[in-house]
Amino acid sequence: MNLNKLMKQAQKMQEKMAQAQADLAEKTVEVQAARGKITVVANGAGDVISIKIAKEIVDPEDLEFLEDALLSGVKQAIEQGKAIATSEMSKITGRMGVAGLGL
Repeated sequence: MNLNKLMKQAQKMQEKMAQAQADLAEKTVEVQAARGKITVVANGAGDVISIKIAKEIVDPEDLEFLEDALLSGVKQAIEQGKAIATSEMSKITGRMGVAGLGL
């Protein structure tokens, strides 16, 4: 295979991956926890964008429940954001997979 052609293909893939990563920052997932009382929004880059907590879930006598519910929502949102990223990157990398590129 022509080394020049291989280099151009690698550069194109790198450009596509950079664009995909920028696009992932714009894609969001919304997760609800504690029966809809907590809403967490994250993006495909793994960033938590916002957290909303309904007033009625805040009980000063049971902060542990609130902490657990919030943590659960954040973990789910990040997990779903990563799933989007993995899916999008695998479209670019094909059979190699994201893991094959150290991402």
